[in-house]
Amino acid sequence: MLDRLPLLIGLRYVRAKRRNHFISFISLTSMLGLMLGVAVLILVLSVMNGFDHELRTRILGMVPHAKIESRTGLVEWEALAEQLTQRERVIGAAPYIQQQGMFSVAGRNEGAMVNGIHPEWEDRVSIIGQHMRQGSLDDLVPGEWNVVLGSMLARHLGVGVGDRVTLLVPEASITPAGVFPRLKRFTVSGIFSVGADLDANLAYANLEDMQTLARLGDAVGGLRLELDDLFAAASETRAIVNELGPGYRGVDWTFSHGNLFQAIQMEKRMIGLLLTVIIAVAAFNIVSTLVMVVTDKHADIAILRTIGATPRSIMGIFMVQGMAIGVIGIAVGVGLGILLALTISDLIGWVESALGIQFLDAGVYFISDLPSRLHWEDVRNIVAAAFGLTFLSTLYPAWRAARVQPAEVLRYE
Repeated sequence: MLDRLPLLIGLRYVRAKRRNHFISFISLTSMLGLMLGVAVLILVLSVMNGFDHELRTRILGMVPHAKIESRTGLVEWEALAEQLTQRERVIGAAPYIQQQGMFSVAGRNEGAMVNGIHPEWEDRVSIIGQHMRQGSLDDLVPGEWNVVLGSMLARHLGVGVGDRVTLLVPEASITPAGVFPRLKRFTVSGIFSVGADLDANLAYANLEDMQTLARLGDAVGGLRLELDDLFAAASETRAIVNELGPGYRGVDWTFSHGNLFQAIQMEKRMIGLLLTVIIAVAAFNIVSTLVMVVTDKHADIAILRTIGATPRSIMGIFMVQGMAIGVIGIAVGVGLGILLALTISDLIGWVESALGIQFLDAGVYFISDLPSRLHWEDVRNIVAAAFGLTFLSTLYPAWRAARVQPAEVLRYE
């Protein structure tokens, strides 16, 4: 019976109505603080995981993991692509020609990066084919001078499928009449949207058309590579360049978007640390609750000691009470946090529709909606940290209760 004494009395103290309502208020505040801290931490980390996932799947699905280029251009690119795809980490390769330019139509001008691609090869290294709103990459037929525009770029230009746009490239053509910029009329054959800033500054044209425009002959600008592990892009790119020898150079995704990815990871760590402090504050509120309970229960402690309860049992009573407060707060917080993490995207979408506003503008941020991705590992770590802080907060009050001397207390009762 004495072995079960701490559990039985500790749980009874949690349920009992107290004469001192202030103690009940502090106890409730501690429980609510733990609940909100755990719920918010789960929600925020899930949103950060969502941003991280969107970065990998959307932006890095459009941006090549690695690019292999030659100073003189690649002519025998098919043989090189076959050679590189034999490597263990390379799962796809596709040729490209990249050309900066400016689209112009009816007095509206927008700068963009135009990628010359081979429609049959592009799916090996890019998700562009999965995000076509109108048209298809198969419409990029050689000699027809078609172009696929990002949705925001098309909106800024005020064009749609079937409209004509003029591309000006920053290379001059010398004619008997003087020096003129090189330009070419394209027909818009498709529009894509990935919900990122790439929609505003990216366009696709046929590889052979871009070879003609750039006057490269049969050469291409390089090969885009898809790897099985994007974090191995830097080391794999160096290994490929070293294997190919002089005249080749490699560029991986960390040069163009590495800072964005590192910023998201840093923000996740810092936000997690700050919100853990909120949980710590709520957990250590239990200290003040238990200290006041110990003071209020001096007579009960003295009576328990006189009938044979050991200091260890007394300590266990108040540790059970503090942990019970923590368990309730953490359990409710975990449930609320998981619910919010799984529904926050729909909830924000409903609020945007109801209020007619947009919280994330793709022109400012790299996505246009709020993503959320729940990782059970994060939930486990949060629960472990909350339990650990709650346990630590019970030690001092429980130790004080175990030090109560029955004779001194009962002398005045």
